[in-house]
Amino acid sequence: MTKLRVGLLFGGRSGEHEVSISSARAIAKALNAEQNAQKYEILPFYIQKNGCWLAGELAQKILETGIPQLEPQNSNPWRSPEQVTEVDLWFPILHGPNGEDGTIQGLLTLMQVPFVGSGVLGSALGMDKIAMKMAFQQAGLPQVKYKAVTRAEVWSNPCVFPKLCDQIESALDYPCFVKPANLGSSVGIAKVRSRPELEAALDNAATYDRRIIVEAGVVAREVECAVLGNDQTQASIVGEITFNSDFYDYETKYTAGQADLLIPAPIPDAVSRQIQDMALQAFAAVDAAGLARVDFFYVEATGEIFINEINTLPGFTATSMYPQLWANSGVPFPELVDRLIQLALERYSSHKS
Repeated sequence: MTKLRVGLLFGGRSGEHEVSISSARAIAKALNAEQNAQKYEILPFYIQKNGCWLAGELAQKILETGIPQLEPQNSNPWRSPEQVTEVDLWFPILHGPNGEDGTIQGLLTLMQVPFVGSGVLGSALGMDKIAMKMAFQQAGLPQVKYKAVTRAEVWSNPCVFPKLCDQIESALDYPCFVKPANLGSSVGIAKVRSRPELEAALDNAATYDRRIIVEAGVVAREVECAVLGNDQTQASIVGEITFNSDFYDYETKYTAGQADLLIPAPIPDAVSRQIQDMALQAFAAVDAAGLARVDFFYVEATGEIFINEINTLPGFTATSMYPQLWANSGVPFPELVDRLIQLALERYSSHKS
């Protein structure tokens, strides 16, 4: 039996470089599990923080040790390793900018080789919080109030910036959250409760991205649902995240012991079913494919459910919600990885036809 050569693409230029390595190691372990080892051969490809690609023994060493390559090994980020031509299917597990925003998906599309996950449109919409919310609004999904802001407005003259803050306070009040539109994984996000905090958070967010979103705060439970499929999708059971920090920031998300995952979430069955339905609607609204994790706010006092965001390339680390949701839904990690590869082949085949 000829094995399918899977190009495991990890690392990347974003602030989630180390998380990507952890995700890749978990996926490699699943691909080496007995039921998958007979079907797949792993070809590791590591993208350094400077954008240069490594393959072969160097990439394999990073995959095995989990230690990033600090010294640049290649001065040309556009030069692909020769092993690229050997790949039958790509499994990108690059989080954040240049990984889940449609850029790498565009490159893989041009290679004319199947790859796991959403294409250019689904990835770009899923990454950009402003475009995402517009798609959700078009689909009729309930959301908290928000306001889109540009860097030019924040770094404007002293007359314009105060008026912008006035508008935000009037529309959203405090507390509210300031987020870069295109960064991902809670990087650059701040919870603000006063005018000075709002001004500082806007200025900080503008250093990360030229587009910023400000969202109204809401007292709610944070629940998540995983989606698997292409045109025929399935929703996992619903999980809940609890934490002691002020909000679910980057450190809380990726540090063991900082947050607890409750699977299944202790919420009414009717609420779970509604969240699952909304997750599938959100998946379709951004034209996602393969996989996604959809996050919600559940306001227990009123019974309201607000969609927060969709993540089209969620983490696969030991503390990640996506694989744990499916494991608790009857799909263990090795089977999940296998199904994602089969979904990628299915989508590629349908596009060719």
